[in-house]
Amino acid sequence: MRLAELSERSGVAIATIKYYLREGLLPPGRRVSATTADYDEGHLRRLRLVRAMIQVGQVPVARVRQVLAHVDDESLGRTMRLGAALWALPHEPEQADGKGAGGADGDGEDEVMTAARAEVDQLLRTLGWSTARELGELSPVHRSLVAAVATLTRLGYPWDAALMAPYARLMHQVAVRDLDFVETFPSEAEKAETAVAATILFQPVLKALHRLAQEEESARRYGLE
Repeated sequence: MRLAELSERSGVAIATIKYYLREGLLPPGRRVSATTADYDEGHLRRLRLVRAMIQVGQVPVARVRQVLAHVDDESLGRTMRLGAALWALPHEPEQADGKGAGGADGDGEDEVMTAARAEVDQLLRTLGWSTARELGELSPVHRSLVAAVATLTRLGYPWDAALMAPYARLMHQVAVRDLDFVETFPSEAEKAETAVAATILFQPVLKALHRLAQEEESARRYGLE
């Protein structure tokens, strides 16, 4: 398809597509003349992914470029390719400072973080999630979880491994469904693209379903009065 058709099918303005091409977020089309190029379904799929990251995920352009570099890295196996792409996405703050909500300064802060790391490690041991334990602090997701547990503790809601385990098991079921969906796509690049898109697009759905479930369970337990 030509650029105008790519714009029409994607709903993205031609000027924006040209910007993505200049920034390396979209691969060049097949050149057919000095001023004309052809684009295919891969360009359309990539364009939708870029829009999802920028519009829904609020991911900066520089970070989008970094994520896509991992998506396109054919030297990586599937696990490393998916992991690197997802790690490159923005994460929740990984480190709370001493002036965070309810936090203490100095040694008290360190003690809370140390305790939070211990609870997360115990959780991973309980679940048998050996890869997550092995990666540990290398993973931005692991660091985010530790920071979140520490923040909850400072606010007076200590979440230990026993409290987190049932939630983690439910999330593992979600992860199974996620990867079942990813595996329906034929190429490794499509699988990596879909994993990134799903992470960005499905999380608002999961959050909304969680809150709807809370509303429903509250009504069942306590009535509507």
